Amino acid sequence: MYYIRAVISLLFYTVNTLFWFVPIFISGVLKLLPIKPWQAMWSAVAKWCASRWVGTNSIIQYIFTPTKMVVTGDHDFTYKDWYLVVANHQSWVDILVMQRVLHKKIPFLNFFLKKELIYVPFLGLAWWALDFPFMKRASKSQLKKNPSLRTKDMETTKKACAKFKHVPVSIVNFVEGTRFTKDKHTRQKSQFDNLLKPKAGGVAFVMEAMGEQLNKLVDVTICYPNGTPSFFDYLAGKVPEIRVHIEVKPVSASWVGNYSSDSEFRVQFQNELNALWQGKDQQLVELKQQQTEGV
Repeated sequence: MYYIRAVISLLFYTVNTLFWFVPIFISGVLKLLPIKPWQAMWSAVAKWCASRWVGTNSIIQYIFTPTKMVVTGDHDFTYKDWYLVVANHQSWVDILVMQRVLHKKIPFLNFFLKKELIYVPFLGLAWWALDFPFMKRASKSQLKKNPSLRTKDMETTKKACAKFKHVPVSIVNFVEGTRFTKDKHTRQKSQFDNLLKPKAGGVAFVMEAMGEQLNKLVDVTICYPNGTPSFFDYLAGKVPEIRVHIEVKPVSASWVGNYSSDSEFRVQFQNELNALWQGKDQQLVELKQQQTEGV
């Protein structure tokens, strides 16, 4: 039954994706014409189609995925604000979870993606058409050999964020930069029990580019009390419960500065982000221990 449910769910997700991919991709192509009102119109069309795509995905989850979703914390959202959304990252399922709990509550979620993901069939082109920023991650050794790569990341971020300044948007950043595994945790010698070390650069670059617009931080903590699932596990209905805690906070003015060249600001920003991550680490412990009713 697990296998049958997974196949049926995947079939519906695929049909839904292909259906909405066509108008989203066409809108992306039409946006290439460099006339601002024209681009704004087709951006709105692409976002409208994407919202329906995500909404239908959520309906598919409700029908075929018998997972109890427990959501705690803040629910005071508005569709007219610019949000910076940060979350821990464990599985591809995280994206479906975030879309399910935040859809229609805050503006459409825009994810910063690894450059390699643009080659994912259909999805890569859809993300491109929706102006999702594709980032080429440089390792510490690469940055040490070529410091200009950090400047290139900043330029890419600024270019992407320039498209978000006129219409409310939610910018999502998985601050750990990759999915959590025990092996990665051990190799990093992370000071957190349940998280990898946060990578401050991505968030700092977004704040430098959009500090005037981003006035609220949505801190999302995702917990899988029965173990981290694969995408197939979720489709098959093998995930009995997911717990999500959301905190909405004002974005601190101390988060806006020149991360690339101001070493004092860089250290201060990293310390503040580590403090946020320490709170998230404790929140994960509490989520694993709590006994609550599903919502």
